[in-house]
Amino acid sequence: MVERRTALISVYDKNGVADFARGLVELGFDLIASGGTAKVLSEAGLVVRDVAELIGGGAILGHRVVTLSREVYAGLLARDADEDRAELARLNIPRIDLVCVDLYPLATEIAAASSTCESVIEKTDIGGPTLLRAAAKGGRIVIADPTDRGRVLEWLRGGEPDASEFLRELAAKAEYIVGTYALQSARYHGVYDFVAGRKIADAKYGENGWQTPAALYFTGLPSDDPLALGRFVLVAGTAPSYNNFADIDRMLQTITHIAAAFEKNRGHVPLIAVAVKHGNACGAAVGKDKIEVLKNMVASSTRAIFGGLVMMNFEIGSAEAEVLLTHLMPASSSGAPGRRLLDGITAPAFSSDAVEMLKRGGDKCRFLANPELISLSAASLDTAPRFRYVRGGFLKQPNYSYVIDIARAEKSGAATSAQEDDLLLAWAVGATSNSNTVTLVRDGQLLGNGVGQQDRVGGAELAIKRATDEKHPLTGAAAYSDSFFPFPDGPEILVNAGVTAILATSGSRNDDLTRKLCAERGVALYMLPDSEARGFFGH
Repeated sequence: MVERRTALISVYDKNGVADFARGLVELGFDLIASGGTAKVLSEAGLVVRDVAELIGGGAILGHRVVTLSREVYAGLLARDADEDRAELARLNIPRIDLVCVDLYPLATEIAAASSTCESVIEKTDIGGPTLLRAAAKGGRIVIADPTDRGRVLEWLRGGEPDASEFLRELAAKAEYIVGTYALQSARYHGVYDFVAGRKIADAKYGENGWQTPAALYFTGLPSDDPLALGRFVLVAGTAPSYNNFADIDRMLQTITHIAAAFEKNRGHVPLIAVAVKHGNACGAAVGKDKIEVLKNMVASSTRAIFGGLVMMNFEIGSAEAEVLLTHLMPASSSGAPGRRLLDGITAPAFSSDAVEMLKRGGDKCRFLANPELISLSAASLDTAPRFRYVRGGFLKQPNYSYVIDIARAEKSGAATSAQEDDLLLAWAVGATSNSNTVTLVRDGQLLGNGVGQQDRVGGAELAIKRATDEKHPLTGAAAYSDSFFPFPDGPEILVNAGVTAILATSGSRNDDLTRKLCAERGVALYMLPDSEARGFFGH
């Protein structure tokens, strides 16, 4: 005769719990549940024992203390040994073999505008975390994530394969959920903070070969961000490296800022293509035609894009693949058409022909797909706090969620609507590149991105050099500076090169000199206060 097992269920969100419990009963489990959960299961026609019947004296303090009793924890912590089983039998305590618990919504309460210290304390679960930790320690089947209920049922029905590994995985998840839950409370009540995550992908090594191990982690369970890096599916190619993941994250910052800028200022999101090298955009273009956008993105910097990564908000078929592969590529020494090598391509989807065309030897080109890219908007910006390790601790700041409102800029001279579009693209690229940055755009195409310079003149000169190296004419170009020009020498270099519209912040003692220069040279100058619109990124 097969010994019946016991499951303890106590959940805040009752959706689907009756179906799950019914599945357990069909597998030979007896049910114990806390008051509210027991009521739901009973009303669903299931035989269930209220946990209050199990404990000595029943529920107390308005049902706030129920599961915190020695009877429950004896059932969870008893070892699979004759003496423990005998003691449980003598005390008439069932061995609890499975625990299914989800916790009070503490984070939701903390985030609510109407929350108070009292309401947060009321939503701080004590019994739930204790049940989960005891079940994990006792080697029980422990379900802390509602999405695992179906998986557990399938595992039970399948004969419980690889039981030790499966139970350890569930226990680790329970401990993680309890740990992050406790740290939410610590963050609310004091000066403590944390970064915690679940490993979802190994990287062969970090930035350099000797930096091992390296991995990508989710910081949610499950992540509610459809553009989280773990949501991108590897369609073909070898697994992304640490540097690939870092570059994809930076491309996401750039492409979502472009989308947000155009949606906020123009009411629509254009087709967008971005290329990065070492995190900074070396190619970018917007427009209405996929082929033209890709050609312009490639042409931004044919030298830098080689071996880089690209991202688009539209699907890649064979025609688009041909542009990525051959546009502006010189013929080889044998006269055969040249092939552009890319380290990674990210798009909403790929045709099978496109993947075959763009593949590299050794599968060194990674193809990553996420259908969410096709519907980018201002809501796509990453708003989670940003953390950065520093020796002995970490820095924390809000994310880069500012979006320029060009209508609010102080204007000296008037740019055309097309020039304003170029300023929007230049802003989105420059504000997501390593500061100090000066960025040049014309006709929806990035011409030169002078990133990471130690002075504004150097940034302007580098942007111009990158543009002229690619033989881009600069007459009529738009320029963006991610902070104010301390002197008019930077703007003068840009104007002399042919720039006719400049977007920068104000805040320098010499702003009037910059205004005077632009007015004399017929250049439109748009300025927003540095305290509001400074675009420093990636220090």
